[in-house]
Amino acid sequence: MSRFRLYPTPTQEAALLRQCGQARFVWNLALEQWAMWTRDRRRPPGYIEQSRQLTEARSAFAWLRAGSQMVQQQALRDFDQAVRHFYAGSHGRPTWRKAGLCEGLRVVGPKASRVVKFSRRWAAADVPKVGWVRFRLSRAIPDAKSYRITRDRAGRWHLAFAVVPEPIPAPGTGEAVGVDRGVAVSAALSTGELLICPGLSATERARLKHLQRRLERCRPGSARRSRMKVAIAKLHARAGDRRRNWVEQTSTNLARRFDVLCLENLRTAQMTRRPKPRPDPEQPSKYLLNGRHAKAAVNRGILASGWGALVTRLTQKAPGRVELVNPAYTSQTCSVCGHCASENRQSQAVFRCVACGRRAHADVNAAVNIAAGRAVSARRETLEPVSSKREPQLATSA
Repeated sequence: MSRFRLYPTPTQEAALLRQCGQARFVWNLALEQWAMWTRDRRRPPGYIEQSRQLTEARSAFAWLRAGSQMVQQQALRDFDQAVRHFYAGSHGRPTWRKAGLCEGLRVVGPKASRVVKFSRRWAAADVPKVGWVRFRLSRAIPDAKSYRITRDRAGRWHLAFAVVPEPIPAPGTGEAVGVDRGVAVSAALSTGELLICPGLSATERARLKHLQRRLERCRPGSARRSRMKVAIAKLHARAGDRRRNWVEQTSTNLARRFDVLCLENLRTAQMTRRPKPRPDPEQPSKYLLNGRHAKAAVNRGILASGWGALVTRLTQKAPGRVELVNPAYTSQTCSVCGHCASENRQSQAVFRCVACGRRAHADVNAAVNIAAGRAVSARRETLEPVSSKREPQLATSA
């Protein structure tokens, strides 16, 4: 999906927000109909029946009729697709769309192809009921039949064309690389490279903490609280842009250099889930919060390193060349002699085998095991590599 930065005028921004509100209203109404269905009731209406109801609602309400019918119908199509994905088990349950958080609309058909290029840096798209809206040309405009306009919490508008990019061809060298994902080191390669996902600087983190403290002192519903929330959202958006850029560059680089990409089969969503509070045995009405702050810090580190996004983009750019390896004891197993013991991992970065005395960076050692396809059972028995010819060489020090 090719995304561009959109720059609407104040009048166009107000019109876009109205369109987003209408699309959100249609989505939430369809969700309410679907959520009320039970086994003893008639099945909820599908897309065709909801389209008829939308036509009747547009004839009855002028504020809904003032918007684009195509945008509102696409909201129904998106909801119908979300329900089908939920029943297929590939996505979660559809949720409510909230104002300020879920601002977006989708344009399809001939309108989506009406794009005019003004210069080398600027172009414009014809948005229904809004007019020609400018966007910045950061790459070539793809040939797409639909696009989506979204607004993030920082107030930035984006236009994304729905296109499927071509996969990156394999170099044909037969090389395999293991990628060990971590918090201190975002991605350690079996070649000895240590890649760190950039985040906020020390100054930006201090400013974020200062803004969060000011937000706590603001009165709920005040204009100052709204300004603080926007300022905090801008810092989070900056960190998100850097993380996405790092994921795109890293995934493209790995897909171009190696034929086989081996990663740990980690369930990131379950690993970053908020822990449940434990009841206090002395006071049953209260809960113990010990360890929740440490778990929250680990969750933030995992999400800031882009674990899931890296695997997703590698799978899309190198289809059929990504292998997921069982992560059991890969960080405690020596990549040379195969000895597995918890004493091998002396610290976060130091690995020293107690059997053969080999020293290496702990994450790089784990990446070599991942590249070799090694898996260790709970009885600490080292299994044979999946393919010994793909095991890369590693220097004695990181």
